[in-house]
Amino acid sequence: MEGGDQPFRIVAEKGRSLAGWLTDGFDRLAWRTPLQAVRSNGQPPDRLAATPDDPIIGDPARGRALLAGRLSFRGETQAIAGLDFGRPLWSAAFGDYLHSFAWLRDLSTVATLAQAAPIATHLTTIWLDAHAETVADPAWTPEAWGRRVLYWSLHTPLILRGIDPDHDARVLNTLARGARHLDRSADKATPGAARIAAWCGVVAAGLLIPGNDPRRGFGEAGLGRALAGGLFEDGGAVSRSPAVLLDMVMLLAMLRQIYVACGTEVPEAVVAASMRAVPALLGSLHGDRMLSSWQGGGPGDADQIAAVIAASGVRTRPLRQSRDWGYQRMAAGSAVLIVDAAPPPIARLVAGGCASTLAFEFSDGPTRLIVNGGGASAAHAGLPAMLLEGLRTTAAHSTLTLGDTNSTAIHTDGTLGRGVGQVELSRQEADNASRIEASHDGYVRRWGLLHRRQLMLTGDGRELRGEDALLPSGRRRGRSAPFAIRFHLGAGVAATAAADGQGATLELADGATWQFRCRGGALAVEDGVWIDGGGRPVATAQLAIMGEASSGGAQVGWMLKRTV
Repeated sequence: MEGGDQPFRIVAEKGRSLAGWLTDGFDRLAWRTPLQAVRSNGQPPDRLAATPDDPIIGDPARGRALLAGRLSFRGETQAIAGLDFGRPLWSAAFGDYLHSFAWLRDLSTVATLAQAAPIATHLTTIWLDAHAETVADPAWTPEAWGRRVLYWSLHTPLILRGIDPDHDARVLNTLARGARHLDRSADKATPGAARIAAWCGVVAAGLLIPGNDPRRGFGEAGLGRALAGGLFEDGGAVSRSPAVLLDMVMLLAMLRQIYVACGTEVPEAVVAASMRAVPALLGSLHGDRMLSSWQGGGPGDADQIAAVIAASGVRTRPLRQSRDWGYQRMAAGSAVLIVDAAPPPIARLVAGGCASTLAFEFSDGPTRLIVNGGGASAAHAGLPAMLLEGLRTTAAHSTLTLGDTNSTAIHTDGTLGRGVGQVELSRQEADNASRIEASHDGYVRRWGLLHRRQLMLTGDGRELRGEDALLPSGRRRGRSAPFAIRFHLGAGVAATAAADGQGATLELADGATWQFRCRGGALAVEDGVWIDGGGRPVATAQLAIMGEASSGGAQVGWMLKRTV
């Protein structure tokens, strides 16, 4: 049962020494003894130690929908009146939004306390009616509870109004039960953002529920482990998704606000994690201040991203080079180039991973010139499953495909399989130009060919030169196969093919013009699709260089040059 005590046990785990497990075990035992005394009187807390404010803005459109009596998320809408938790006729993503209480942020962004509180109280009451006494997923997953503790903590005036003592006591009692549930289950959450969210909830409860200092210490130790397992040393998320990294920074910023409100110093592990993560996050931003599209994530919202970074308390420059996180950034003039120079993430660490190795995105000021399809994990509900799966393929990214196959296999169950195992990288910097050369082995096993990509950005940012080569490699003799090198164009970029089939003119909405030229293949302008910051599909165009690789390989050169 949720409220029962659990016997102390030492469980072996691969890669952990017995001494390490004994240390962790006795730390937990030392924590549980005083906390059990806190629980034993059976009384819920009658107040919280502080009332912190949410430092991050929500989505105004979703907030206005709430004022109009609707819950809206990624193209999915449910009327508040008659909302039935017993018959959840909504997607898993909508359910996560609902159960996390993230909608409190959206509501508070557009409404006064007098306008928002009745709506928040009503939704909280019907959630309590359905889930407070029943410990079951999805409402009681560790991640859901961790996020819910944070949102309840930062929006207390909306759900604890001091008008109905019975309602307030019910909320506080459920919060205490959720915290006890998290004590035992936080480490069961998926490594990464989910586990970090769960442990943030433990710490927040320890800070805000009076007499819970032992829980706070236990939670800080667990959060430290979750951060170590969820972030690379260079600050990137192990999922290799900028959208997930943004979520992690947001969680830490929310927790930081609770520490500040309680007058308690933020632990060094939390500070250090934010100090590493924010530069990596900034390194994935384009000139429009939004995310590049990798590993299922979309661009997001510029204002919210800026609010998250500000709330983190970290002021720093973008990370330019990273091997574990895997993204290489070059910026010159008004141009920004971001390259995926690492293997895809480990399958168990990300849902919806993408076969994007050696793809790049390129922007000119606030305009995205070359993009990836992106957004498979953040798209509107109702989009065809075939489209979402297609967005994960190598062909949906601005890179080379060979034999119409992915550089890393995508299994029918959605997991990533074999493919890219190693990426070789070199980088050179000079005043007049910056150069990256990288290669991956994703096609070696099947085709006996290595993909090598060279990229050079001039010092004024007005010219990007590239070369894609297929080189014989491995034990298997190279096999001939068709190849395609795709350049997905950003929204609003108009492409006109040249008559010779070797180039195109690209016109941007702000009046800028870029010329594209290539050699070693035939160029075509084709239809494309891009998922925007709101998760909506946008019809775009793409340039595709087509050719045939022989057993000895192939070589294609190309150039993007700004002319106006």
